[in-house]
Amino acid sequence: MKSKICVVGSSNIDQISYVEKIPGDGETVFGSSYQMGFGGKGANQAIMASLLGAETYMITCLGEDVYADMTIENYKKNNINIDYLQIVPGSSGVAPIWVDESGQNRIIVISGSNDHIDAEKAIQALSEIEDLKIIVGQFEIPLEVTERVFSFAKENNITTILNPAPAKIPSESLLSLTDWFIPNEVEFATISKMDAFIDENLINYGNSLSGNLIVTLGDKGAATIDKDSVIKIPAPSVKAVDTTGAGDAFVGAFAYGLASDLTPQDAIKLAIDRASNSVTKPGTQISYSKQ
Repeated sequence: MKSKICVVGSSNIDQISYVEKIPGDGETVFGSSYQMGFGGKGANQAIMASLLGAETYMITCLGEDVYADMTIENYKKNNINIDYLQIVPGSSGVAPIWVDESGQNRIIVISGSNDHIDAEKAIQALSEIEDLKIIVGQFEIPLEVTERVFSFAKENNITTILNPAPAKIPSESLLSLTDWFIPNEVEFATISKMDAFIDENLINYGNSLSGNLIVTLGDKGAATIDKDSVIKIPAPSVKAVDTTGAGDAFVGAFAYGLASDLTPQDAIKLAIDRASNSVTKPGTQISYSKQ
């Protein structure tokens, strides 16, 4: 039986411009290339999990526009179950992205239909998916929707993974419903007011959670907590072309690993490997691969 995962989250169309350097205030620069692709943190995570072999469901909300049609076709092409897709009037989500020559990105997310996902419909959908092992959430849909979905998960012994991105302060209630909390170093600093590269900070914050903490550290890999110890798992040395979507690749691969009964450390190693591979190619979902 395939590992069964459901992502409840965002779908966006990425509009990516590649430039030598990001323009300053009032400055115009010429870009080297442009591409439009499929994104949204939830969608990216679902695509990675599906690529690795999980039976993946996506609960998301799209608008009534051509972007929705494109997104639906992309989900079908990637073997994502969209039986529980929601459609609302208005526009789908979009994300203009700038990427400089070092591979670093700047992203503006315009949520559109993502802000209108219906929690009641999502919970009803989840109740119809049998043998679901993991539910993944992020912060590109309303936090109250994620909290209600995670509450359903807890009541039904389903493991929850929360990627708090873009960075917002989660409620204590949402944190109490989270089994695996996975911020990057910037999100960790925003939420905890502490430096992720100081072990004591990771231990103190990790021990304040009812669930488990993993902090992704870019090219330095990731760190997790085992009681009063920090376990650091390094990333391979690669030449970064575009870091867009690397964190989502990590979360999707980690979810697949957990659902496939890997140990948490082995799931983290798999996640680092897939995230590191993704930064060596331009684009978001198109940079993902199975191996």
